[in-house]
Amino acid sequence: MSMRTVDWTALRRRDAEPAAEGLRERKKRLLRRQLSDTATEMFMERGFDAVRVSEVAEACGVSEKTVFNHFPTKESLVLDLGEATLGSLRTTLADPELSPVEAVLEILSGELAAITSWLAEQEDLAQAKNVLQRFGMLIGSTPSLRAYQRDMADQQVAVAAEVLARRNGTSPDDPEAQIAATALLALWPIQFQALRRHLNHVRTPEQLHDLVSADVHRAARLLDTGLTSFAPARPGK
Repeated sequence: MSMRTVDWTALRRRDAEPAAEGLRERKKRLLRRQLSDTATEMFMERGFDAVRVSEVAEACGVSEKTVFNHFPTKESLVLDLGEATLGSLRTTLADPELSPVEAVLEILSGELAAITSWLAEQEDLAQAKNVLQRFGMLIGSTPSLRAYQRDMADQQVAVAAEVLARRNGTSPDDPEAQIAATALLALWPIQFQALRRHLNHVRTPEQLHDLVSADVHRAARLLDTGLTSFAPARPGK
């Protein structure tokens, strides 16, 4: 399995195709996907720092300016999932029918399902696991990608705090909203660490899904116990 045979679109969860999408919007969405997937392949093959954005643009038949019209930084070309997570936090976490923990578990479940479903579709599971490990190594060994991840995590905490504050009738700057948001977003590293820990010790993608989910839910139960006190404020309080 070469990098050119990896279906990165399936591997990294994205928003569903809009039902009433115009031609222009569809072209923009598909170009954005092509740019991200091509960049990821090139970074995996040669290393992040060895590939120039102009080379990604040339491989896709567009100008370098066009690339930056779709992605503000080189790092966002490969770590585009963070933007999708921001969108999910704004919508799913705001759902009054779900507790904050339930909402975050739903988002994480979708992201995990994208990975394990992709694994299940591959003919060679061992090589597919290797691709996931190399993707993780690319991020872990590149300081600018790690820094971008930290910045994105800060943005996600800020968005979660805003959503939780609206649900609770408080300010995003209040300590309760801040600590609740920080705790909820800490479930993402738990899921990533569980994926790395279990990846080479399972026989099937289904086993991987179950083990990772179990770890995330164990951590979430601990959070849920504390977050039950973060209830909507009463009028006049």
